[in-house]
Amino acid sequence: MQKLIVIDACMRDGESRTRRILEPIEAELGKRHDIEHITLDGEDYHSVGRKMLGERGSGYVPEHTVALARKIAEADRLVIAAPFWDMSFPAILKVFIEQMSLFNITFKDNGSACEGLCRCEKVLYITTRGMNIRTGDPLEAATPYIKALSALWGLGEVLTVAAENLDYSSPAEIEGKIRTAITEGLEICRTF
Repeated sequence: MQKLIVIDACMRDGESRTRRILEPIEAELGKRHDIEHITLDGEDYHSVGRKMLGERGSGYVPEHTVALARKIAEADRLVIAAPFWDMSFPAILKVFIEQMSLFNITFKDNGSACEGLCRCEKVLYITTRGMNIRTGDPLEAATPYIKALSALWGLGEVLTVAAENLDYSSPAEIEGKIRTAITEGLEICRTF
């Protein structure tokens, strides 16, 4: 079985519209992939600041951070689920990515540029947006960031499943948009 890591940055638990899309997609992917689910709750990772940079510069990185970065580097597929917050995604996801961005584990320097070390071939990014902002809109900064991360880490193709304009839709419209996103995600699962 292929290894798949799910990075879940859905902060609202049972109220999360993004998680409602993630759950059936993750269940479907679990039929063909060995899944490790990482739930980010905002309290579990710290941003990379002066102290941590100093520790990394002297060669110290906590073993649990190294072990998790290695798991990400060895994963065949990644699924990232995060709502649209402040034109991108929750800060904890960026903090987590900074923690996992480890030299000689997720990327290296080949002397003229950075080179990805991850074996992942595809990333599925699942999101919901309250505003009427589509993937590819200049106001949507999350997908371009994940694509840039893919270039740095060597993650491969990035696919986005999104339900938009949920804050300005009726309950029935919201349900329809979520069902459409689930259907789109399940279709991607066939070749993911």
